[in-house]
Amino acid sequence: MNHIDKQRKLFYMCLLLFTVLIIFSVGIGVAVGQVAVPLKESFQILLKNLSGGMIDNLPGGSSDSFENIIWQIRFPRVLLAMLTGMGLSLAGAVMQTTVQNPLADPYILGISSGASLGATFAIMIGFGGTSILAQFGLSFWAFLGAVTAALLVLLLSNATGQMNSIKLILSGMVLNALFTAFSNFIIYIANDAEGIRSVTFWMMGSLVGASWSKLPLIATVVLVCLLFFLTQIRTLNLMLLGDESAITLGVNLKFHRKLYLIITSVLTGVIVANTGMIGFVGLIIPHIVRGIVGSNHRYFLPLSVFSGSLFMVWCDILSRIILPTVELPIGILTSLIGAPLFIYIFVKKGYEFGG
Repeated sequence: MNHIDKQRKLFYMCLLLFTVLIIFSVGIGVAVGQVAVPLKESFQILLKNLSGGMIDNLPGGSSDSFENIIWQIRFPRVLLAMLTGMGLSLAGAVMQTTVQNPLADPYILGISSGASLGATFAIMIGFGGTSILAQFGLSFWAFLGAVTAALLVLLLSNATGQMNSIKLILSGMVLNALFTAFSNFIIYIANDAEGIRSVTFWMMGSLVGASWSKLPLIATVVLVCLLFFLTQIRTLNLMLLGDESAITLGVNLKFHRKLYLIITSVLTGVIVANTGMIGFVGLIIPHIVRGIVGSNHRYFLPLSVFSGSLFMVWCDILSRIILPTVELPIGILTSLIGAPLFIYIFVKKGYEFGG
């Protein structure tokens, strides 16, 4: 069996394993919380509602309170966690390839900070008031901040000649610091204790606001972006060979870099606008997956999406049960898990980009 066959076999094995783990994790995700629901009954309630009542294996019917908790509160939250993990992992994987740097993710490139600045502006100045600005809402301003940040990164990296991966990273780091400073400045001068608490909570990330009404937009954006990048596997693989090789093969990497960064910024902006700042998912998940199946995007991208989804479901579960009386903001938990894991991979495996 040659290397390609082994890689393909490993990919399908991992895909099957992650699918089973995700199904099992969804069951646990809707069962645990302040009100515990038996795991078997949780699956039966999910099966009943997903089948539109055609499959009802609950003897004597389920408790209305259990059914409301699982179907109206916890299942939308688990789905939001899955979509968030899928989107952030996809954005991180594409950004790392686009700028050919393993440290690239929505935070390093300033996109998350741009979203934070937009959200801070909305909370401290416009949101909740009676002005015209208040009519747009927090999500809109966070999304606008993310897209604006991406456009500024592209403009700055093109300002002194042809754009390359180093200029993109440096531009992102500069704008990241600038957006963070502006956010802190707005908070400092606003003198609004309630607003400061809201901004602080939002910056730590949360899935508490999950609802059925929020899911269609996020699901559409995540799935459309995923399908698009699955059609770009050849170009993404060419990016790993460098600009000179790609130009020899007739591919304009400059155009594709801009296009990919704008699309991933839209993806990140939609997610951050609905969940707040959740760090390290886009950085650590692609690292782990690349170490398992290599850098071929035919295997790397789908497995990153599955892994990110599984990671976020378990982070959400842990954030609900790790403290007995309160819920831990999920952004704190992803950073607590992601930072040591990244250090371990970096030190132990002597990791280099390209797998």
